[in-house]
Amino acid sequence: MLAHGAAGAVGTMVTQLAREAGARVIGTGRAADRQKALDFGAHEFVDLENDTLEDVGEVDLVFDVIGGDIQQRSARMIRPGGTLVTVTGPAEANPRDGLAIDFVVEADRAQLLEMVQRVRDGRLRTNIDEVAGFDDAISALNATRRRAGKTVISVRP
Repeated sequence: MLAHGAAGAVGTMVTQLAREAGARVIGTGRAADRQKALDFGAHEFVDLENDTLEDVGEVDLVFDVIGGDIQQRSARMIRPGGTLVTVTGPAEANPRDGLAIDFVVEADRAQLLEMVQRVRDGRLRTNIDEVAGFDDAISALNATRRRAGKTVISVRP
């Protein structure tokens, strides 16, 4: 499996869940994110700025959080019968003899409780960049810097 943005908030979850399901995970991102992606479970890491993505070879599954050219190139790497999953909107590319899926999150209480249990059991770690108080929520959510994880707004003192 190829997991783009493997050190980001979504990518770290995808990487951990895929690995728990038995997948061999190849994470991608910027060079500075290599160790974080590996720490969250990626078996290998491809630096999208300095490595050649296609050197990975064929994969069964791509989870895309980037879109554009990376999605186009990734779709060509999917084995026949494989799948491209994207969160960037409607898929811009389709794998040959495969499937492209637009992933949309829908709240599901049972699934959320399962995720919470995984966190409590230590099987799933969250990637939190910042915890801000309720009074600072607007500025925290409108930050101009690149985020290294999710922002959590604490509503209790």
